[in-house]
Amino acid sequence: MSIVKMKALTLLAPSKDVKLLLRTLQHFGCVEVSEAEAEEGFLPLESRSAMLRTFSRDVQAALDTMNSYVPAKKSMFAPRREVEEAAFWDKTTWRGDVRLAREVNGCEQTVQATIAKEAEFRAREESLVPWQSYPLPLDCKGTKHCRVIPGTLPAKTDLAEVQAALAERVEAAELYEISQDREFLYVVMLVHESVEKDAMVLMRGYGLSLPVWKDLHGTAVENQAAFRREMAALEKERELEIEQIKARCGSAERLETLQDRLQQYLAREEATERLQKGGTVTLLKGWLPADREEDFRKLMESTDCAFELRDPTEEEYPDVPVLLRNKKWVRPLNMVTEMYSLPAYNGVDPNPLMGPFFILFYGIMMADMGYGLLMMLSAWFMTKKTKPKGGMANFWGLMALGGASTFIMGAITGGFFGDFIPQLAKLINPESTLTLPSLFNPLDDALMVLIGSLALGLVQIFTGMGISAVRKIKKGDTASAVCDEIAWFLVFVIFGVGILIGQLKLAGIAIAVLLVVTQSYGKKGIAGKLVGIGGSLYNHVTGYFSDILSYSRLMALMLAGAVIAQVFNTLGAITGNVITFLLISAVGNALNFALNLLGCYVHDLRLQCLEFFSRFYEDGGKPFRPLEVNTKIVDIVKN
Repeated sequence: MSIVKMKALTLLAPSKDVKLLLRTLQHFGCVEVSEAEAEEGFLPLESRSAMLRTFSRDVQAALDTMNSYVPAKKSMFAPRREVEEAAFWDKTTWRGDVRLAREVNGCEQTVQATIAKEAEFRAREESLVPWQSYPLPLDCKGTKHCRVIPGTLPAKTDLAEVQAALAERVEAAELYEISQDREFLYVVMLVHESVEKDAMVLMRGYGLSLPVWKDLHGTAVENQAAFRREMAALEKERELEIEQIKARCGSAERLETLQDRLQQYLAREEATERLQKGGTVTLLKGWLPADREEDFRKLMESTDCAFELRDPTEEEYPDVPVLLRNKKWVRPLNMVTEMYSLPAYNGVDPNPLMGPFFILFYGIMMADMGYGLLMMLSAWFMTKKTKPKGGMANFWGLMALGGASTFIMGAITGGFFGDFIPQLAKLINPESTLTLPSLFNPLDDALMVLIGSLALGLVQIFTGMGISAVRKIKKGDTASAVCDEIAWFLVFVIFGVGILIGQLKLAGIAIAVLLVVTQSYGKKGIAGKLVGIGGSLYNHVTGYFSDILSYSRLMALMLAGAVIAQVFNTLGAITGNVITFLLISAVGNALNFALNLLGCYVHDLRLQCLEFFSRFYEDGGKPFRPLEVNTKIVDIVKN
């Protein structure tokens, strides 16, 4: 299979039946509702999407709150919870569940408010610690003729010096120390009202600051006690609210189901925003996979809708969504393609063509039976336990395919966690000569591995050239296919044949004639033809050389993985103890496995995207996003 052909859909429905129509299309799951262009007499439909987004935010906030107080006991390997279809769509409970979510959020808001107030009271209580020995009420300003002025001075202030200066320059004023800490000197000044201004001017010069005791009455100790009583009351209130939240945590699954249901409602409402209403009818435009046309027609038989299905025009190709449909073993490769870019609608699906190369190259770079087994077992376990869907299903599928290739290449090269088995056997019996069977050893036959890597690269490049030539010929651009892909393919073939039969001179003449004819095609004048030939030679020779050389990374990563594993096994064997050997080897191979798991994927991806796709791939496709029931938390089980 390849890129699924699409049909452009134009549908007119009675406005009163729009909600039913969208619900029907959502369950059908194969129609993408696109933005309808403004038509004369038609206006966009209003929707409830804003309200549903608010509900969804409230529910998610409630779920986060519940999880913070009573963490959900879910295994990371647990599959999604299953919900019967009738229960999932039950309309009698969702408003009550929204109300439950808002109650939880109200309790959490109260909890946060008490925390903020308690922090404020604690800060105020701590600010009065230096004034605990101050005997006067904090709101005391003095008597009729005497002023009481508490304040702070910098901690480095010489109190005796300040007292002496005050006694010398201001009559009827006294300064007393209350306490001192690292930052401040806490003092109180008693001064007659007649010289208050003079005293304040002097004290300001020493850095006096007046405390702000807003709405505080009584002594510092009395206010601290009051603050502690307030904090105790807030703590009790907070505990009560938290108990209210915990009491509702048993309904978390209901809210999870509601969150998924709200997302389905929201998908419908967002689709509603893309419709156009004119009088009593509503216009819907979208896309439908051509192979579902018959099913769609049957679905519409029971409605009062009028619709038209047609093939998209070439002008519409950039707007046509792309859906890739491949066989089961190719499907995981969608992950690779989507990381790069989906193909254009009129392009070619690269997955069936890229798949064998990607999987083979990954196995060559990892090349270890032990690592391959770990990959396959982890993919099997996660698939069986979690039942992944969408992107995660592709991820574990790709892991399984890469693991199989890694195991096969490991069997060919005799690698099982490097040289783990021979080292272990020799550690148990120093006379042991046990080795795993292999076709070749990458450490001993590095040159052969390099030549094989470059040869595989040449095969993949030829494949890309062939695809490009076929596509050009189908488009009617035969001359370009002959002068570019076919001509250079013949160059390689003639050169190879010349080496095999020992006629390099004859081969060189044939190549020169071929390039002069094909690379000068379409160029005007002798100068133009010479420039065309020279430029083509430079670009193609350097391009092919660098591209083919890029495949040497297959050898490099194979050798690197084997050497690192062997080094750790050797370090473990040096100890002479089986237990120590197993520990060191396990740690080293785990690091090597983790490093290669990602490194091989990145380098493999680079070869496909830069060396292979550059030959023929047209990207820029928009993913097909149908209106469908797409849950994230639960799985719907049909009754």
